[in-house]
Amino acid sequence: MGVVYHGNYAQFFEIGRICWLRSLGISYKNMEENNVMLPVISLQCNFKKSAEFDDEITVKTTLKKIPAVKIEFDYEIFNQNGDLLTTGNTVLAFINMTTLKPMKCPDYILEKLKEF
Repeated sequence: MGVVYHGNYAQFFEIGRICWLRSLGISYKNMEENNVMLPVISLQCNFKKSAEFDDEITVKTTLKKIPAVKIEFDYEIFNQNGDLLTTGNTVLAFINMTTLKPMKCPDYILEKLKEF
């Protein structure tokens, strides 16, 4: 069809989120090593215009508010011409990997956010 499959947008959001966290010096791998996982509990996507095969896209990722037990991100995806293709939102929960129970955002992440 020449357009990006709609299911790929969740992966684009994930890449945006991982890069955003990495820019703060936080990696998912280190979080998991510290017994923290961040499963997606809500995903919302609004398609404005199709991304086409071979488009170069940019994912703008924004933290919506300071996290507590959940962390929320907004996204905008643009093509190489600056056209807004998609907007979206994800909510993720901080989960203790041992107890599988929700936990508050780790202090080391909150400290990084203060520096940002």
